[in-house]
Amino acid sequence: MKKLIFLLAAIFVSVDNFGQTYIQNVTVVDVINQKLIPGQTVLIGENTISDIKPTKKVKIPNNATVINGEGKFLIPGMTDAHVHFSQSGGLYTRPDAFDLRKYVSYEQEIAWTKSNLSDFLNRYIKTGITTVIDVGATYNFLSLRDSLSQKTNTPKVYMTGPLLTTYKPEVFKSSEEDEPFKLVTTINDAKKLVAEQLLYHPDFIKIWYIVQPDSTGLEAAAKKLEPIVKTIIEEAHKYNLKVAVHATERITAQIAVQNGCDFLVHNIEDEVVSDEFVKLLKSKNIVLSPTMTVQNNYFKPFEDKISYDAYDLENANPKTIGSIYDFKHLSDTSFVQKYVSLLHSQKFTAYFSRMDSIKAVNLKKIADGGVTIAAGTDAGNIGTQHATSFISELRVMKASGLSNWQVLQSATINPANIFNNIKSSGSISIGKIADLVLLDANPIEDLNNLTQVSLVFKNGKAIKPETVVVSTPESLVQQQLNAYNARDINAFLEPYADDAEIYIFPDKLLGKGKEIIRKQYTALFDGSPDLHCTIRGRIIKGNTVIDHESVTGARQPEKLEAIAIYEIKDGKIVKVYFIQ
Repeated sequence: MKKLIFLLAAIFVSVDNFGQTYIQNVTVVDVINQKLIPGQTVLIGENTISDIKPTKKVKIPNNATVINGEGKFLIPGMTDAHVHFSQSGGLYTRPDAFDLRKYVSYEQEIAWTKSNLSDFLNRYIKTGITTVIDVGATYNFLSLRDSLSQKTNTPKVYMTGPLLTTYKPEVFKSSEEDEPFKLVTTINDAKKLVAEQLLYHPDFIKIWYIVQPDSTGLEAAAKKLEPIVKTIIEEAHKYNLKVAVHATERITAQIAVQNGCDFLVHNIEDEVVSDEFVKLLKSKNIVLSPTMTVQNNYFKPFEDKISYDAYDLENANPKTIGSIYDFKHLSDTSFVQKYVSLLHSQKFTAYFSRMDSIKAVNLKKIADGGVTIAAGTDAGNIGTQHATSFISELRVMKASGLSNWQVLQSATINPANIFNNIKSSGSISIGKIADLVLLDANPIEDLNNLTQVSLVFKNGKAIKPETVVVSTPESLVQQQLNAYNARDINAFLEPYADDAEIYIFPDKLLGKGKEIIRKQYTALFDGSPDLHCTIRGRIIKGNTVIDHESVTGARQPEKLEAIAIYEIKDGKIVKVYFIQ
């Protein structure tokens, strides 16, 4: 009998410890109290944080999973509070801004974006972003959200349907279930379109409050639309749905807040806000996502040297970044020159410089006034890449005067207020969902350390970031091509095997091993400031990619045409053959 009792006890102990993970001797980053707490052991149960104690007070069972956190820092999973999955971040994603449909139709673009939603989600997880808030999707994307909701290793996705807008760009008409905008011109429209969205179970409603001033001025024009904005908010609240509003002018934001909106998804850009305005936001418990970088990212295609760094080149979707580099090499050179000249003009640069200054002042003033700030990128817009743009956004928020603690709060605990999840997420606290990020370095010392991700925990499950995104032969080749065009030697070499070989076809060896290739291509990059490679055609066959490449600026006046044959093995480029 005693043997049976001991056997049962052993079984119960085993079951009780099943699935438990101990992160041992880690520094916990307490975003609520703004403290670093070293020497802690965090116990994760099924999907929540079960306990947090000093390591010396914890006895770990023999059969538990133990993760060594010594020298590492544990932060809550981060949230990008403003993304658009219906937009890719590439060149062709907003034909209402740059109409390039003669190169890639909107139908082609949206089809590609839908088919790559899983890739975008994986990239968010890889970079430590465990929750994303899509503040303007489509009915088709709401359906995709539902199909992905059962996966436990992807970010939690909150999503609205199409934007209910006071202005609708012509290029999106007749897009049906892929339509990102629904025009609202009357109170009846407002009621009807909120009801229409309910059929698709959105997590909230979004208003695109766009005012086109007439002779009466901005404020009068904004107030004419107030009954529509008020009705949308009231109708959404009837169904317990929060309302986000795109309002970049002080008057439109003020009207939206006074009529009960919950979430402002942009900063105020047209004037420095008053103390009274800040008090209004605070009194209404508004959450504001400042989206500091998205507008300047629209300039990326026109820059002499596009400002994607190695982090972007190695972690963003290669195809979307690649399209940005190709803008200046489109066949319609007059179209390209028109936009380059316009956006490099003194009028435009002065306008955007003033806007940046206003946004920086307003962010500091609004944050210091006690308003809840939630970091968001507006990812998906041209030049603003999914996942990797988040760190750039945080850097600009810091440059606006926020402390590292304030910035980290905006990326973790503050967004939990948007959907009233403060009791279940956003900090490292007992009972909260175990969405966590283990970092190799201190983020309070340097925000760039947020890119040093060792492990990501989603619903308590540990995920190695290097295993999340599955590279294809095409994506590896495109990744090194983007880095070639950026002349970034480290990002260029990242997709290559350590013993990679480069040949002139069929068998003339040009270089073997990363260090030899590094020397050769460093010399090329340093001596070729205008270097650019355009792909004229691509064939993919299994683990082989064949590109027809057209290279300009390679230390010679004429264009160089070549065929490049890439062989991929075990997720790395192992051989390249050039045929000239």
